[in-house]
Amino acid sequence: MVSSSSSVSGASKNGRGNELPLIKPMKKLLYCICAVLITSLTCRAGSAEQEKAFTDKYKTAFEAKDTATLESFLYTQGADPMAIEFYKMTQTAEAGEKISKIELVALTPEDAAKAAASQDSPSGGKVCLPLKPIKKLVISIETKSSEASSSSKSESFVAEKDGKFVIPVPGPCK
Repeated sequence: MVSSSSSVSGASKNGRGNELPLIKPMKKLLYCICAVLITSLTCRAGSAEQEKAFTDKYKTAFEAKDTATLESFLYTQGADPMAIEFYKMTQTAEAGEKISKIELVALTPEDAAKAAASQDSPSGGKVCLPLKPIKKLVISIETKSSEASSSSKSESFVAEKDGKFVIPVPGPCK
């Protein structure tokens, strides 16, 4: 004997079939996506303000030949002592001059590769940057006098440590 039964399904006790149990998790997912989007946009805005504050403070210290403030930008934890002295020297060599342009720029793929590579240390061995750079500080200086004019451009990698922009000084590779 063969038996069969058929029924027409209407609305079940959960509403429209099995759709209702999916609505709450989808709402939660949507709220999470919105929260992440708002947070990332807010952080990006803060980052632009942080960049401006960094370049303004650097420019003010540079033009005032404030070597103590300039040296405070250096991240020297675990750095090679000779590298620290070299960075201090190059950082203050033209201090006191008027900066014509200062900006933090995004790293190119070549910059990122150069920053990740080890370098020869003046004291022997290899050194690496202790922090991964996220930007590059580019400073242009133009001087003009009645006899001559000159221009120079310097670049330094910039990393972020504890919510603050710093210039990492190389140390022994790990």
